[in-house]
Amino acid sequence: MKISGAQAIIQCFKQEKVEVVFGYPGGAVLTLYDALYEANFPHILPRHEQGAVHAADGYARATGKVGVCIATSGPGATNLITGIATAYMDSIPLVAITGQVTVPLIGRDSFQEADITGITTPITKHNYLIKDINDLPRVFKEAFYIASTGRPGPVLIDIAKDVFAATIDFKYPTHVNLRGYKPIGEGDDQAIAYVYQELLQAEKPLFFIGGGINLSDTSTILRKIVSHTGIPVVSSLMGLGCIPYDDPRNFGMIGMHGTYAGNMATTETDLLIGLGVRFDDRVTSLVDDFAPKAKIVHFDIDPAEINKNVRAQIGVIGDLKWSLAKFYEMVRKRPADEWEKQVAPWREKLLSWKLARPLTYKSDSKKIMPQEIIETISNYTQGQAVIVTDVGQHQMWTAQYYHFQRPRTLLTSGGLGTMGYGLPAAIGAQVGLPDRQVICLSGDGGFMMNCQELMTVADLNLPIKIFIINNQCLGMVAQWQRKFYGGRYAHSCLKTKADFVKMAEAIGVAACRLESKTDMPHIINEVLKKDGPFLVDIRIPEEEDVLPMVPSGAPLDQMIMGG
Repeated sequence: MKISGAQAIIQCFKQEKVEVVFGYPGGAVLTLYDALYEANFPHILPRHEQGAVHAADGYARATGKVGVCIATSGPGATNLITGIATAYMDSIPLVAITGQVTVPLIGRDSFQEADITGITTPITKHNYLIKDINDLPRVFKEAFYIASTGRPGPVLIDIAKDVFAATIDFKYPTHVNLRGYKPIGEGDDQAIAYVYQELLQAEKPLFFIGGGINLSDTSTILRKIVSHTGIPVVSSLMGLGCIPYDDPRNFGMIGMHGTYAGNMATTETDLLIGLGVRFDDRVTSLVDDFAPKAKIVHFDIDPAEINKNVRAQIGVIGDLKWSLAKFYEMVRKRPADEWEKQVAPWREKLLSWKLARPLTYKSDSKKIMPQEIIETISNYTQGQAVIVTDVGQHQMWTAQYYHFQRPRTLLTSGGLGTMGYGLPAAIGAQVGLPDRQVICLSGDGGFMMNCQELMTVADLNLPIKIFIINNQCLGMVAQWQRKFYGGRYAHSCLKTKADFVKMAEAIGVAACRLESKTDMPHIINEVLKKDGPFLVDIRIPEEEDVLPMVPSGAPLDQMIMGG
């Protein structure tokens, strides 16, 4: 029996076990939306296409499944660009479906026409333009396969409007055969053996873990390796939660706003083993001075990452599911007490740094300090909540002071640093994990960039708790202006007559303002217990900095300390 292209897409969703799509209708995709309506397919309507793509991204990060979003042609498609780039930078599996003008009108500057495949080529893992309905099943099969295999990433499918209405004798492919795309699963066992031999000789070994551990769901095997060997661990922003915060071998995040112990460990280690990391500039700072005493090992699924930023003496290419399992087989053959004898003096040195220069801040008897807010939320949730942040100072305070215990519990825009990410991504996370507590931490600047998604939260009655860390300025911008631009606050002040509490209540989300330090623990505790959505506007000091801080271009051991 023949079905329409729109109906065929619904069948593709079912074949790929898609649970929900996030999208915004428009002229070019009306036929698809009619099919969604007829099939009663689960769909979330945000209030902006950027909200749709960030929600699909948050869903993917929280669940490990492919996120799916839909937008119409022209401005609808271009409104997805920031979210697609966000997913691309952080290797998030995403399929974005856009409508296009009819085939005869393509290339004629038609109404609401945009070359979205050309525009997104640099920020997608792959993209397609479907002009023939017979290509549709194959393209969808390939798109989901490409998005979710190897190093994950976003794939865009642009579909001409007339393809939705055309008919096809639908048959979904059973397999994918792409001659130019062969994801690497298993690599060279000998490379892992070389790493093991280097590890036996090292006096100061250090694991550096990144988002690849989250993406590959290998935190369990990583924890076994760390438990057996006792080797210290540091993390990138994207790797937080893969090792419990309170594990005695965990020395926190490294980089521009990393811990003293973590940055010093990276400076002094003689063997740095990177696991699923990109060696991003926010971590390395001055590349020539990064881990200057160390041999560097790099485990990664993407060969292009090896030696891209930091020169590695040994590259282990392959899926971390394969490589870490092999590595664990090797290290476990050596008794734990022998490992302990080897690494205990080094770990004790790191512990002495941690005790001497812990993360700290100046307390105030009257003012609510942002670090206290994060610590309070962490204590009440026991580090178990799914935390979604926007971008800025609050993002770094969260990384420093929330005690993450589980993988996939920090959802944040790491590579692109996208303001406006937090609220819509929290929607996706809550939709994907309806039984988990989801908390959105945002700044007053980032919150306003997608504040319209409060309507989505209200209409769906999603129990997201939103905390606005409000310093009435673009906090991170102002911090740099204080330190490096003579305190000249060029257009970073956000003092306004707007009232976030009234805004939330007008939209349908209960809200309150928190201004009393004495009331803070009680109010936060009560808010976290509430059933529905709730927004809390919390005023903090305007000139509080995120510290420690490594100035741009300085080596990691030259930190500006706080407290």
